Amino acid sequence: MTFQIEYETEKKLDLPYEEIVRAVIAACLDHEECPYEAEVNVIFTDNEGIRQINRQYRQLDAPTDVLSFPLVDYEIPADFGHVEEQAEDYFNPETGELMLGDIILSVDKIEQQAREYGHTQKRELAFLVAHSMLHLMGYDHMEEGERKVMEEKQSQILTDLGITR
Repeated sequence: MTFQIEYETEKKLDLPYEEIVRAVIAACLDHEECPYEAEVNVIFTDNEGIRQINRQYRQLDAPTDVLSFPLVDYEIPADFGHVEEQAEDYFNPETGELMLGDIILSVDKIEQQAREYGHTQKRELAFLVAHSMLHLMGYDHMEEGERKVMEEKQSQILTDLGITR
């Protein structure tokens, strides 16, 4: 598993964010039984940085907590059966790893939401990475049934890691 972390804000989280990100990404891949080594890019920014990205890609001129940019197209979430047929689109030719996509996180929102929800920044970061990883593997929450599936998976992943509220 390869993950790249870029930190594009002056504000630093006072926790071992790289360790948390690595553990959550690995747990998500295991939970969804991804049969490949995978590559994920993670960018930490602030509210202004994520607001600009949100405006550019989603036409929403407001900050958000996390954005996910999947590189794999799925008909069924976490069904990796088709990716080898399009290897040139989905696998890094240098490493052979499945390129899942990008996760962009707002450090400001991690701090704010941890306070608002009454849990640690570690838990908030882990939740947002798990949530985004599920998006990178084809899950969504636009409909009630989809939302419940995602929530159950997020909860199980965090519980398995011992990261609770």
